[in-house]
Amino acid sequence: MTALAAGLALTVGAAAPGQAAPGRAQDQPSCDTPAARGTSTPAAPAQPPEAAPAPAPAGTAAQKISYSVDSQLPIGLWSSSAVTLRTPVTKGKIRLDVSSRGFSTDSLTVQRYDTATRRWVDLDSAPGGGSSWPTRATLTFPVSAKGADAKHPHTVALRLQDLDRPGTLTVAASVEDGRGHTYRAPARTTTATRPKVTVSRWQHGTALTRGGSARTVTVTVKNTTNRAYPALGASYFAYGVGKTRALEPKDLTLRQHRSGRGWERVALVAGGCDPGMSAALRPVAVSPLAPGATAVYRLKVAVARTAPRDVDRADAGVTVSNGDMSFFSKDLPFTIRGGKRT
Repeated sequence: MTALAAGLALTVGAAAPGQAAPGRAQDQPSCDTPAARGTSTPAAPAQPPEAAPAPAPAGTAAQKISYSVDSQLPIGLWSSSAVTLRTPVTKGKIRLDVSSRGFSTDSLTVQRYDTATRRWVDLDSAPGGGSSWPTRATLTFPVSAKGADAKHPHTVALRLQDLDRPGTLTVAASVEDGRGHTYRAPARTTTATRPKVTVSRWQHGTALTRGGSARTVTVTVKNTTNRAYPALGASYFAYGVGKTRALEPKDLTLRQHRSGRGWERVALVAGGCDPGMSAALRPVAVSPLAPGATAVYRLKVAVARTAPRDVDRADAGVTVSNGDMSFFSKDLPFTIRGGKRT
């Protein structure tokens, strides 16, 4: 089961530009949660107003509308963007035509700062092409800037976030000024990127023996982006089921090596109604992970001699995230061999 990844799906909320989104991972409902029982859940608390960003005006004095965006969109982080107007606009509309390469525009979130409510709000979006994996979209929002001119530019703060995979994004901004004129800004392209993650010492066809020795796996995270990654974390997950039984947390042993402490056992937790299990790995690096810095997770996995006999294979793997947003996942399946009970 590709990995139980659906059961580990993570969601993202709003955050300040350049930071990971706050909140927590939204787990699948467990068997005893209100959602599973069909009862209502308490409403989420209202978000407090956020400090207003102060983006610098984009473009040149000769441009009626200009658009700017950060050179990189590190996956799972908000990246700053802005539209600057130097022409009067009354009850007008700004339009952003976006095109992506390498990831779907459905995975792109774009927000503007609403000065009235002092909150970030999602832009209205219309996908292009009707594809299940679209690479074009149009986003719009109303705007008024009656006094905007070359000496008094009006700048709208925006922010973008890619939640999927690396690639490139091109944005072409335009404005309808409410008086029958449409002005267009030069298109800008940015790169969606993420830290480089490598997984080693776990071979294809790895086999573990009930009650036998553990196998080692190393996960190395290097921040190859131009931004610090806050709240870096990693998780291990596993799932195995036979004709009558499934693997339980007591059937696997997970250990993690930490500098100065040696090998420590990490508790696996059952996944509610799903027979899978997972564990949050212990921190191994200073947070946030600075550009160029590296974090290394060293793990050992073993199968207990009491593991059910009718389970001969397990789907497992690791995910790496910043806060609530997973930006890397790797399957690490293994077969389970005999071994004697004592």
